[in-house]
Amino acid sequence: MAKLSFTEASDDGRIFTDRAILAGILVALALTLVLARLAKLQITDHAHFTTLAQENRVKLQPLPPTRGLIYDAKGVLLADNFASYSLDLSLEKIDDLQATIAELRELVSIEDKDIRRFERLRAQSGRFDAVPLRLNLSEEEVARVSVNGHRFPGVGIGVELLRYYPLGTATAHVLGYVGRINEREVEQIDPAEYAGTHYIGKSGIEKTYEDVLRGKVGYQQVEVNAKGRVLRVLEGQPPRSGQDLHLHLDIALQQAATQALGEFRGAVVAIDPRTGGVLALVSTPSFDANPFVEGIGAEEYRDLRDDPDHPLFNRAVRGQYPPGSTVKPFVALGGLVTGTISYTASKFCPGYYQLPGNSHRYRDWRKGGHGTVAMEQSIVQSCDVYYYDLAHDMGIDQLHGFLSTFGFGIKTGVDVAGEQPGLLPSKEWALRARKAPWFPGETLIVGIGQGAYLATPVQLAAATAAMANRGQLIQPRVVRATHSPGAPEEPIPLESRRVPVKDGRHWDNIIQAMTAVVERGTAKRIRTNAFQIAGKTGTAQVFTLGQKESYRESAVPERMRDHALFVAFAPVEDPRIAVAVIVENGGHGGSVAAPVARKVLDAYLGQAPAEIDAAEAEDGD
Repeated sequence: MAKLSFTEASDDGRIFTDRAILAGILVALALTLVLARLAKLQITDHAHFTTLAQENRVKLQPLPPTRGLIYDAKGVLLADNFASYSLDLSLEKIDDLQATIAELRELVSIEDKDIRRFERLRAQSGRFDAVPLRLNLSEEEVARVSVNGHRFPGVGIGVELLRYYPLGTATAHVLGYVGRINEREVEQIDPAEYAGTHYIGKSGIEKTYEDVLRGKVGYQQVEVNAKGRVLRVLEGQPPRSGQDLHLHLDIALQQAATQALGEFRGAVVAIDPRTGGVLALVSTPSFDANPFVEGIGAEEYRDLRDDPDHPLFNRAVRGQYPPGSTVKPFVALGGLVTGTISYTASKFCPGYYQLPGNSHRYRDWRKGGHGTVAMEQSIVQSCDVYYYDLAHDMGIDQLHGFLSTFGFGIKTGVDVAGEQPGLLPSKEWALRARKAPWFPGETLIVGIGQGAYLATPVQLAAATAAMANRGQLIQPRVVRATHSPGAPEEPIPLESRRVPVKDGRHWDNIIQAMTAVVERGTAKRIRTNAFQIAGKTGTAQVFTLGQKESYRESAVPERMRDHALFVAFAPVEDPRIAVAVIVENGGHGGSVAAPVARKVLDAYLGQAPAEIDAAEAEDGD
């Protein structure tokens, strides 16, 4: 074997040393990179990765509050909550959504409408939110899903409190209802305030008092495993329940008013003149609000929407009707206050009225006229000619100015969502709305509550209550007080103002005349010995007759017939209730609307329902 020379051995040693040094450098560099990375993870990014790890283990869950309950004046529960089970899907944990739904259909009934609702809610929900696929599961369905839960990652049973209205149609228009939050509402609400809930007040006092009823959302931190199952609750803040509402509304009176209207389309509003409390607020026909809570079916909603009787329309606060002769006591009072006429001054009624220099005849409801009448008799007999002349003498500026002090033409502020303002026409209104001047003949028509003049039933009731109060106009309120558990009730403060009538004798005169309307006038069929009623009948035209045309009710289609109105308060000496009634296409106020009001008065003042003599009323106004 040949031996290596010294030179060759030295070269091999140097190569080995160089390689060892290079390997050492590479190892040192790699170690430096690893240490640098560890330093970044452990020091620089420690907080970030700690948070990510914590979120994999700890979840923050919202705890929805319990919605406040609603009670009537005597403690009858009108809006309750009940536990409802839903089939919820957590989409981030489901690999094949369609396959999961198909398998779930073997366990529970899932209809096409459920799928459509699910897709709609899915579009409104966050990535990690559980979205309900089926609502209102039965106990048997809950059991089936629970037993097979291991087969369905991301599928769970949810529990939430849903609204329930025990009295259904009797309270739909005044209470309103809650329903699922829609896309438009999502853009308007604070998401933090509605975390964990899908519901919001849609109408009525449910909408007006949404912030009070809703309560405060709570939160809890929970530890979950890799599958998202909750292992334990770490900490949390409990939700704060919404406040309960206690109403002025008397549900027994509400039902009595509904029954009094019967099959008529119309509205009844009853107010306590002493407090402004709304004792009854009825609109017929009505509807059951309960299906709206979970989402009413398209076909069922279409039937309600397209019903020619409009059951979804709240006539009590949204219906705007010519008030007809129910405004004559207010116009008469305006004549006294402005000094336009005295209580004893007489006018002659030949059955028509003509403006000076004008051949057009404005007809009275009584063809032959009323003869010579003073103010009391003009109210008792509802003489149109008297008020044509009085309105002409006052002029539209004074007429508008005085009637507006009773709240005509503006919202009353009643706490039922959706109120309309009515319309008290004026010269300014004519120029703004019609781009036309005001004509003298229009003033005459306003004087008898016709033409462009429109009022809501709640406006008429509030104005009548102010008449009963001799000028104290109190903002009507359905809610009397709010109440939180463990705390005293918090009354809703009263808001009121005075109608500017300085001479108290004017109130005496008008109330005396309104009392005579019931004692011997157009509403005499509803007089009673049990208590004294002050009232005024009204008939509002739905269409305008030509100068030479006459109105024959039997020849007019039912939905084109006159509306019947009546306003009243009782007992006259100590008013406890004021009521306004409108019966759409009912005909005459004295024969149709007044008997409805009498039944409401009897129910509230504790009198047995009386038989009303139909033969005593004079058809007219």
